[in-house]
Amino acid sequence: MAGDGGPAAGEGGERVAIVGAGLAGCLLAVLLGRRGVPVTVYERRPDPRVSGAERGRSINLAVSARGLAALEQVGLRERSLKQALPMHGRMVHPVSGAPNFQPYGSDRGRAINSISRAELNRSLLDTADATPGVTLRFSQRVTGVDTAAGTLLLEDADDEPADVVLAGDGAYSAVRGSLGLDVDADFLEHGYKELTVPPKDGEFALDPDALHIWPRGTSMMIALPNLDRSFTCTLFWPKDDFDALGTPEEVAAYFERHYPDVAGLMPDLADDYEHNPVGSLVTVRAWPWTRRGDGAAVALLGDAAHAIVPFFGQGANCAFEDCIEIDRCLTETGGDWAGALSLYQERRKASTDAIAEMALDNFIEMRDRVASPVYRAKQAATHALERCLAGRYVSRYELVSFSTMPYAEIPARIRRQNRILAAAAAGAAAVLALTVRALTVRTRRRRP
Repeated sequence: MAGDGGPAAGEGGERVAIVGAGLAGCLLAVLLGRRGVPVTVYERRPDPRVSGAERGRSINLAVSARGLAALEQVGLRERSLKQALPMHGRMVHPVSGAPNFQPYGSDRGRAINSISRAELNRSLLDTADATPGVTLRFSQRVTGVDTAAGTLLLEDADDEPADVVLAGDGAYSAVRGSLGLDVDADFLEHGYKELTVPPKDGEFALDPDALHIWPRGTSMMIALPNLDRSFTCTLFWPKDDFDALGTPEEVAAYFERHYPDVAGLMPDLADDYEHNPVGSLVTVRAWPWTRRGDGAAVALLGDAAHAIVPFFGQGANCAFEDCIEIDRCLTETGGDWAGALSLYQERRKASTDAIAEMALDNFIEMRDRVASPVYRAKQAATHALERCLAGRYVSRYELVSFSTMPYAEIPARIRRQNRILAAAAAGAAAVLALTVRALTVRTRRRRP
């Protein structure tokens, strides 16, 4: 519901504010509202349900097991899946030759789900709006927090009181900046730009059951399907390369050379290329995530605490896990905010560091490795092991995308599996060598 006042006080007397009405902020607002905690959500943008999404800033989401588990907590799993399209694997497009399909799971039954960020945000906003105790405040830019005074600092408005501030205001968080927390922001030399493949004769122009990848060594393009039968494409190029194409003719010629099987499917290519912005790709590692003063306690969540690059499709999934963890910690501490927020950051930090590294590694995999025959053979072997050793051998991709195992536990699990396989292989080799030796000796003894 809309509102004009500051945060309302809950049963414990705390005035709780969430900064940012994006995916994580809205989910957390719903969770808190359902706990009976009144919360006010501040968003710098106008209501996107009225004004629409920003051009070229969507990057379709790949919602998988973690995100679906979180959405189920607020009754949005099935609604979200109806807005999504399952993608059962990658379709890799070489410069020449036919595309090849690489399934995500060993039985081809596993799928990640392509969903519009704007559509999912709209669903979460609607749910937050309908949740008793949740107040949404749009066009309210928060510039920081005064933890000593217990006030939320607003641009072009009077400060407002807040006892608990939960900052989900993105990778360039104003709240985080006002607290002087230690932050490591690592920018890739690559940026991103969105393009569109519209429907062709009313149908999908590409296979809608796949995440399409055009790997080109130092760069790549991907495409995810939409319900309207279009595809949202995203270029991931070194930033300087975007400026190298200055005219529509240069853009068209470049795409004909490097993306020949899709260039003809983009009638608005030149316009999209010229007018859609170039976004930055950053990994943010902040610590601590919490700060407590005499007047207010503050905690960071989502990209404000741990922005990651999008190459494992886990940004939203990871942020949703933050919200679930905050809710869980409040339960475990009996609603004690100080204890809950301290517990939350301790539990989540290692996992967010782990997925940040895996996301960076997956960029290299997507732009370089997936086109290699050696990589394809390795993937086939991995899927064979998963079928033969069901539940005992699980790939990293499966553990990240199709389980809710804490990210921090996945690298150790993979190392343990590999050690066991190596030991088994060494043992089998030793048995084979002994058998061959025994057969050789037996053969020699039988000779006259």
